[in-house]
Amino acid sequence: MAGIDLVHVAYKGGAVAMTDLMGGHVQMSFMGIPPALPHIRSGKLRALGVSSPQRSAQLPDVPPIGDAVPGYDVNPWFGILAPKGTPEDIVARLSAEIARALRSPDMRERLLTQGCEPRAGSPEEFAQTIRNDLARWSKLIADARIRAD
Repeated sequence: MAGIDLVHVAYKGGAVAMTDLMGGHVQMSFMGIPPALPHIRSGKLRALGVSSPQRSAQLPDVPPIGDAVPGYDVNPWFGILAPKGTPEDIVARLSAEIARALRSPDMRERLLTQGCEPRAGSPEEFAQTIRNDLARWSKLIADARIRAD
């Protein structure tokens, strides 16, 4: 989207990528906020942008990449899933309890300090997020002719 040419360097884990980035062996990296946050705060790393469409509560001075590259939105998420066929009443109760936990000040603060921004929605909203991401990334993979090696 930005029209730049990057070389992907495959790492077996984020710790090695982080070490190489801080050591100057690679010039940039896309990584989650939680592992990078201590190094950003200490000044060892400089955050250039966040991949979500809005600023991060943990990095309020760092602009979204979409400000410079219109339409860019790569917003990673974590979710909780139940096996197919789980009764609707159980799904509803789990969803309500998880939402309640995410709204609690203690849990919210704990997640925010780790660089995660808690958000609860309905099971239907989460299912739609998954469907949207599958369609989006499937198209990108097909258009770019990406294949597993």
